[in-house]
Amino acid sequence: MRLPLISLLMIPLVVGCGDDKPDDDEIDCGPGTHLEYDICVPDEEAATDVDGSSTSDDGSDDGISDDGSSDDGSSDDTSSSDSDDGVDDGSSDDGSPDDTSSSDSDDGADDGSSDDGSPDDTSSSVGDEDGDGVTATDPQIVRFVALGDGGEGNEAQYAVAAAMKTVCDAKTDTDGAGCEFALYLGDNFYNEGVESIDDPQFETKFEMPYADIEFPFYVVLGNHDYGELSIDLFRVPFQVEYTDHSSKWDMPNEFYTKSHEHALFVGLDTNAIMVEDLLGDSGQDTWISGVHATNEATWTVAFGHHPYISNGRHGNAGEYEGIPFIPIVSGESVKDFFDDQICGKVDVYISGHDHNRQWLNPTCGTEFIVSGAAAKNTDLAGRGTPTFWEDDSTTGFLWVELRDNALTGEFYNRDGVLEYTHTVFK
Repeated sequence: MRLPLISLLMIPLVVGCGDDKPDDDEIDCGPGTHLEYDICVPDEEAATDVDGSSTSDDGSDDGISDDGSSDDGSSDDTSSSDSDDGVDDGSSDDGSPDDTSSSDSDDGADDGSSDDGSPDDTSSSVGDEDGDGVTATDPQIVRFVALGDGGEGNEAQYAVAAAMKTVCDAKTDTDGAGCEFALYLGDNFYNEGVESIDDPQFETKFEMPYADIEFPFYVVLGNHDYGELSIDLFRVPFQVEYTDHSSKWDMPNEFYTKSHEHALFVGLDTNAIMVEDLLGDSGQDTWISGVHATNEATWTVAFGHHPYISNGRHGNAGEYEGIPFIPIVSGESVKDFFDDQICGKVDVYISGHDHNRQWLNPTCGTEFIVSGAAAKNTDLAGRGTPTFWEDDSTTGFLWVELRDNALTGEFYNRDGVLEYTHTVFK
């Protein structure tokens, strides 16, 4: 501590020459000074606290609050994490993810202290602006399975169901359930759909095979659900109505959306699109345009029965069955719809129809996956479409986790054996 000159001059007068320290009442500092730590100092001089911090006589502090932030609300944090723009939902203002770290530094307002630098919250939740318990440090996670063409009620369907339950149970951890729901990709009842709400196929080809599974199935329609010729409209309402009769079957309409955390799931009726030249406009083009216009989800996952691209026997839209230019059969209307409304507008499209499993190379700005082996297999036909992985040797299903800005997909076979995994980042 550096003492003012006047204090140094007064030391001999106050302390004296001996070893005995005089009593306080024996020291007279004189006008304009006062006694601090047995030393006379001018009244305008501030002493130094024993911890080394400076304190003025009037009781005001130096602008440093107890939490290390300055009085103007700005943070003097020296951590190595990057501060963001104050948006604490794991995404940037335009909806794209910009930070998945556990850092809680931001614009100074949500770090557990008020804007004046004083602490106002000692809880461990950081950045919980809307009070819903979700903070900047909590990952957003959605887990589900996807499988199609299961409407057989055969041994293979039961085997895949058992494997799916085993995997989902094993995936359950402190982050949540291993599977929150299933995407059920059409051809729910071979070979010609159901004929009434009391059709026994609801029991024998859905409820019984999946009896041990408790999570909901988000169901869409396949061509066989419209009858063998794919045009029996009267069969469709029974599958929608069955939603009110089952604890796990969920088809609120022929096409619909579901939201989970940071993801939007868009269920399509691709058979209605395929036969529009016969049965008229399905209304899905106008509907999905409205979905896109209001969608703010980090991930958009569309699912339906018919593939856009596939190396299976049915093949690529516009050239289904390897036959281009044939109205309806070629799937030209499906291709047109996907070109306009799916490519580059959804992140992932998952389909069935071909009874195998494929993760195709992304095209037109979208990932395409085929998971149509819930109950049987058909051979790959080599349609010339590049894939990361494909298999036609056994039945199985797809498991997916959306964790913040990462999508991880895993293909399992009917024995619950992991055969392929792939991760995509946004």
